[in-house]
Amino acid sequence: MPDSRHPQWGAEALWQALLPLLPGLSVEVVARAESTNTRLIDRARQSAGQRKAPVTTPGQLDGLQGDWRSPSPHGRRNDDTQPCLLVAEQQTQGRGRSGRSWQSSAGASLTFSLALPLAPREWSGLSLAVGVALADALDPLGSHQGSAMPRIGLKWPNDLWLLDAPGQGRKLGGILIETVAVGEHRMCVVGVGLNVLPQPVIDMSSGFACLSELQSGIDAPQALHRVAPALAVALRQFEAEGLAPFLAAYQQRDLLFGQAVTTTFPGVPEGVAEGIDSSGALRVRRGDLHTLVSGEVSVRPAVPAGT
Repeated sequence: MPDSRHPQWGAEALWQALLPLLPGLSVEVVARAESTNTRLIDRARQSAGQRKAPVTTPGQLDGLQGDWRSPSPHGRRNDDTQPCLLVAEQQTQGRGRSGRSWQSSAGASLTFSLALPLAPREWSGLSLAVGVALADALDPLGSHQGSAMPRIGLKWPNDLWLLDAPGQGRKLGGILIETVAVGEHRMCVVGVGLNVLPQPVIDMSSGFACLSELQSGIDAPQALHRVAPALAVALRQFEAEGLAPFLAAYQQRDLLFGQAVTTTFPGVPEGVAEGIDSSGALRVRRGDLHTLVSGEVSVRPAVPAGT
C-alpha cells in the first residue's frame, strides 16, 4: 500500500504505476533514516529469523559456496518477501560502495531503496544494468540536439556522472546493491542516491553534479517518478535475460572507455580501460589485457599530469 503521510511525493500514483511490475509492493516515504538500504536489509533479516544473516553484493553471491538459504522461521508471514520501495527525504548515514558515506540533504537529494526477491541466473553486472536504467530515464539516448554524446555517463561499476567532455565529468549519483537470504528466496536491495539540487559538499573528490544542471526545475519527487518505473522494468528484464540487453546502452555511456585509469588492483595499478565484457567485468590494458571484477577493486580516471 502507498504511504499517504507525504502527499508531495505522489506515493499512491507511483504505487499504482509500479504494482503491475511488482505485485504486493508497498511504497513508504519517511522524513529521515540512517540508511534506506540498512533499514530494508534489517527487515529482511528479521523475516528470515536471522538478525546476523550475511549481507552480500551481487559479485560475492556468484561465488558463494554451499547452501545460502536461511531457515524459514515458524509462522513466517506470506508477505515477508513482498517488494518495498522506501524513500527517505534525508539520510543521516547513507552508505555507498565499500562502506563509503553518501551525503544527502532534504529537498536537495533523492535517496531510496527498492527491495524485492530476485533470482537471476547470474548476478554479475546487475549494478551496470541498474545504472543504464537510471541514466536512460533521466537522459534518454537520442535526445541531445546537435550532439551524439549523452549528458549522463556511467562510471564502472556503480556511479552516474554528469559529463562535461568525453571521459570527464562530475559525480551525479551512486548505486549500492546488497542481498540477503530469506527462506528459499534472496532479497535484493537496490539503493540509489542522486543529487537533485546544489548543496554544500564536504568532500567529493570526483566533483559534484546535480540533476538541476540537466533539467531546470526538477525536484526529488519528479526524479523518483521518472527513475522508479524504469528501475523496476530493468530488474525484471535482468532477472529474465541477464546483462546482455543492457550492454549496447552501457557502451554508449561508458565514462572510462579509452581513458587512462588508476586502480586498487595490485597487478594493474594503472592502464587504459577498454570497456566491459559480457559479464560486466572491466577490461584494462597494461601490456596484456586484464579483467577486473566489481567488488574487488576501485577504478578512477587518471588525473592528467600538471593538474
